[in-house]
Order: sequence, then structure tokens, then C-alpha cells
Amino acid sequence: MSYEASMLARLRMPSRQLVKKALLRALFKHGGTIKEFSSDAEIVAELAEECQLNNEQRTAYLETIYKKENRLKKAYLWHRLLYRVAAALEGEKLVSRPTQTMRLTNRKEWMLTEKGFDEALQLCNIPVTKKDFLPTKSYEVQKVVRRLFMATSTENYDPFDRTKRIIKLNKESILRSRGFRQAVIEAYGCRCAVCGLMIQSPDSMTWEVQAAHIVPNSSFGRDDICNGVALCRLHHWAFDVGWFTLMDDYRILVSTQMQSLPSDAGKIENFQFLHALTNKSSKIFLPEKPQIHPHHNAIVWHRHNIFHV
Repeated sequence: MSYEASMLARLRMPSRQLVKKALLRALFKHGGTIKEFSSDAEIVAELAEECQLNNEQRTAYLETIYKKENRLKKAYLWHRLLYRVAAALEGEKLVSRPTQTMRLTNRKEWMLTEKGFDEALQLCNIPVTKKDFLPTKSYEVQKVVRRLFMATSTENYDPFDRTKRIIKLNKESILRSRGFRQAVIEAYGCRCAVCGLMIQSPDSMTWEVQAAHIVPNSSFGRDDICNGVALCRLHHWAFDVGWFTLMDDYRILVSTQMQSLPSDAGKIENFQFLHALTNKSSKIFLPEKPQIHPHHNAIVWHRHNIFHV
């Protein structure tokens, strides 16, 4: 038995299978990514709590001689176990290594893959049907997000994807759809472009804000950031049904049909949800990078085809 194996046995450290499950649950809880297992990383203590480690198990360390410099090297046994389990998960294609993730997101993190995401959902007793609506990152979806952020729109940008088939969903289209949602919400800082609402669920797993297509899916609108805008649920609905649209300078234009509504229509206690849009000087909040702002061609289409004058 090796020195490390004997230490694991003597201290009755948790099994790799138990740590594997805890690590996958933690990845899901933290939105699909966790940092490397450094000594001051909160995730190390969090996982130790979940695995019910005692103080001796948390602080035990291995001692080895660093031959090149002839010095003693110490490494916490718990950190080593976490790393070995994470590396095993990478071998099973359940996570990506920090070096891989770094090349994709410029962050050294362990990240769930689609396969790991599925297993984490099973461990957390969450139906796979909810997968498409969770903000949890996966390596494959982040590849889509990166492509969307790197894409540049031209003056003659075509907001229509005529190859789309609404009734036919394959793996590529599902990843693209989830990538679109994550990219748009991230671009707008997780807040509604109209009212600025930014709030998440108590478990931090779901944002209230949604990614709205300007040219909708039903009209074969592209899953590009410049054909999207982040909106809260109320403003998403109002935009989709044509109560308001956008001008070329991103000012909000409200339907004149609002004038014929009863005085209590769209009212939330003392807040007039729809009438609050009538401020002629109000503009939507926009991403920092102009190249991913809503494209003129998509906005014009929405004004002419969805908006009710």
C-alpha cells in the first residue's frame, strides 16, 4: 500500500465515490464551475462539510521530498483527494480541467460537461426537463457562448436563420438555444434592459431575467446576441405581443393602443407597468460592446411585424 493510500485508510477518509457525488453536486450548486482547490478556497471547506470531515481529516498532510531542491514538500491530504477525484471525473468526461476551461473562458476552473450536468441533475433529484431553463454552465454550451460573443454583425446583417426547423430539435440546436440564453443574459449583466430588474432565486440557481428574441423563433429568428435582448418576464411578454418596440437609437416606443386601455390595466398596486413605458426619453440598458447591441435590421423587423402602432 502506498504512503498516500495508507494515510487515506488510517484517517478513514471518505471514499472517492462519495467525494465524486459531493463534487458534482457542488459544481451544479455553483452554476457549473468551481475554482481550483487552493488552501484558501471556500469550496474546499464547503466540500469538507458535506463529506462530514473531522478536523484531523481536514488538516492532515502528506510529506514528500522535492528532489530538485532537496526540500520537504507538504500537501494537504484532503486537497489531494479532491484533485484526484476531479481528475477522475475529467477522465470520465464529466468535467473539463482548469487548463481546458482557461482556454475557453480565461478562468482556471473545473467545469461541468453536458454529461456531467446530466449526472449532477440526477444526484440532485432534478428532472432533466428543467435543464434547458437552468443557468448552469457546461463546457459545450460555453463554446457556443464564446462563438456568439466573438461573432461580428455587419450592416447588412440578416436576422433570419432559414435553416431553422422549429419542430425538429437536435443536440446542436438545443446547445445553441441554451448558449443564446446564457450569452444574452450575461451580455446585459443579468438584468432587464427596460426596467433594470436584477434578481435571482434564493438558491442562486435561476435568474428572473430572460433572453428575448427580437425576431422570434416562430419567424426563424437567429440565435445571435444582436437578435436578442434581456428582459424580465413582464417586459418580455409585452415586447413579444407588441405593446412596445425599439427605435433605431434604442428609445422605447409604446403602442398608441395603450390610450384605449382601462385605467387599471397593467397596474401593480400603485405602479403602472405599461404606462411607465411611455417616457419618451427612456432608452434600454445596453451591453458595453456596441457590436452586440440589438441590430438595426432586427429592430426594424420587430417594429413592422410585431409592434401594434
